[in-house]
Amino acid sequence: MLYEYSLSAQREDFYNITPQTREAVAKSGVSSGVVVVFCPHTTAGITINENADPDVVCDLLIGLDKAFPDRTDFRHGEGNSAAHLKSSAMGSSVTVIIEGGKLLLGTWQGIYFTEFDPPRKRKFYVKVVSDK
Repeated sequence: MLYEYSLSAQREDFYNITPQTREAVAKSGVSSGVVVVFCPHTTAGITINENADPDVVCDLLIGLDKAFPDRTDFRHGEGNSAAHLKSSAMGSSVTVIIEGGKLLLGTWQGIYFTEFDPPRKRKFYVKVVSDK
C-alpha cells in the first residue's frame, strides 16, 4: 500500500515524520513486513536519528553546514548546491522492519524528513509491504 503525505517546510530543519509513518502502517493492517519512506526531491532527504533530545537535530544541522558550506565557486545556477550536497548525504529513503504491526525502531530513533532549501511545499511517500 502506498500513502502520500504533504509537508510545509518553512526553514532548514529535520521534520519528524514518525507519526505519519506509524499511521500508514496502522492503516495498511500489515503486521509483518517492511515500510519504505521515500522523498522525491533533490534538496531534501529522509533519515533516521535520535528523536528524544532536540539538541541532536541542532547539532546535525550545524555539522551539515560545516561539512557542506555554500561556496562561491559552485556552478549550479539556482545557488542551492549546498542543499543538493546535504540531501545526497542524507539519502532519499529509509526502510524499517514492521513486526506485530509496529515499526521496529530503536528506543531513541525517529524518522525525519530533512529540508535543506526552504521554504517549500514538499511531499513524501510511505510504502508498506507485507512479507506474507
